[in-house]
Amino acid sequence: MRTRSKRATRVVEVATAAALVLGVSACAGSSDDSAGAKSAGSFTYWSMWQSSEPQARVLKAAIARFTAQTGIKVNVDWVGRGISTKIGPSIAANQAPDLWDGADSTIYGTEASAGQALDLSPVLKMKVPGEDTTVGSVIPAKYFAMEPKDPAGSDTYLIPYEVASTGMFYNAADPVIKAAMPTVPTTWAGLLSVCAELKAKGMACIASEGADSWTNELYFDYLLNAQRVNFNTLASDKTGASWDNPAVLKAAQEVDQLVTGGYVIPGYTATKYPAQETNWANGKAAFYMDGDYVTSEVAKEVPASWKMASMLPPGAQVPDATLFGFSIPKRAKNVSAAERFIAFFMQKQEMSGITTTALNITPRADIPAPPQLATSQQQLTSPTVRQPFDSLAGNWSPEVLDQNYLNMWHGRLTPAQFVAKCKAAQISYWKSQG
Repeated sequence: MRTRSKRATRVVEVATAAALVLGVSACAGSSDDSAGAKSAGSFTYWSMWQSSEPQARVLKAAIARFTAQTGIKVNVDWVGRGISTKIGPSIAANQAPDLWDGADSTIYGTEASAGQALDLSPVLKMKVPGEDTTVGSVIPAKYFAMEPKDPAGSDTYLIPYEVASTGMFYNAADPVIKAAMPTVPTTWAGLLSVCAELKAKGMACIASEGADSWTNELYFDYLLNAQRVNFNTLASDKTGASWDNPAVLKAAQEVDQLVTGGYVIPGYTATKYPAQETNWANGKAAFYMDGDYVTSEVAKEVPASWKMASMLPPGAQVPDATLFGFSIPKRAKNVSAAERFIAFFMQKQEMSGITTTALNITPRADIPAPPQLATSQQQLTSPTVRQPFDSLAGNWSPEVLDQNYLNMWHGRLTPAQFVAKCKAAQISYWKSQG
């Protein structure tokens, strides 16, 4: 389930697990709606969350308070993940809701890329009710800057309320890991030294689901970023010449060092999720590359003594981020009411439920992440962020990268052979696209 095209689905399907395990409740509190006086009216809202999920509980509580304070009724439909296939046809038939939410890739792919998303830059200027600030002041501009632009040149077609990221997760309280890594390595050579020491002490350095291309390719993605190579630019070159860049080969060689050094957990090539995630949670390997949802996935497996932490592959310049947020179709009938709700939900006391109830990170830097995601939130304080694989989309990856990468990851291709095969496959791919 970890393919690039399904990544956002994977995030939201497991993001609720720890919240359900811990049984935390929705945030409470209320404030005056200073964005406007109480008024009649209503709007329709479709959500990517199912009614029973923690994010839905947070939104339900906010909707109730919003209606009580403004008089505006919210007609909500908890659509679930099927919203990604429902929203496009609904927009085409002029039957779309006034407001909907989803992952940024879904919002762009089904609505914004077709020029059907309303520019929400006016919302950024709206006052957050009960706070002496604006929406644009509490949502960092970097989250808009990383988004691909729609046909009109806008990158403000969604307002995010949740952020997810990826990294190398580990137990910072493990004595073996602490001894091998007293400080987080800042160079790739430093990480290899940590891996060597762990191997000498009988612990695998890297746990890997051998059949999964997406999580394993994250190493390559981050190492390309360390070499200042944009993944999307690499993949978009129809001539294939981008693969001749020495920096690309260097990134592949660094990935290969994990394999040839024997630093990946033994037997990984024949395993599928969740075999190695389980081994990692049981302390048989130090690091597990994945999205921050992995902390929820293993919440029942790891003991209370665990101290969950994450780091990026040394040298990576920019962390990746996936956003979940609100969007308004261009032909929405009740734009003003929908915009008022977006501004309302941007309140610290409302959005804090994403952290306290759904156990995820919000884009507001003044809302602390749950403890298990504290280091992930720290990584996201970077001045810039980017989408995983630099917004790469479409079927390029299964046609060009995935099998070739797994062949290198399994030790069947050298880095040079991997680069050559990807170059040839990319040339053929773009020829087939016309």
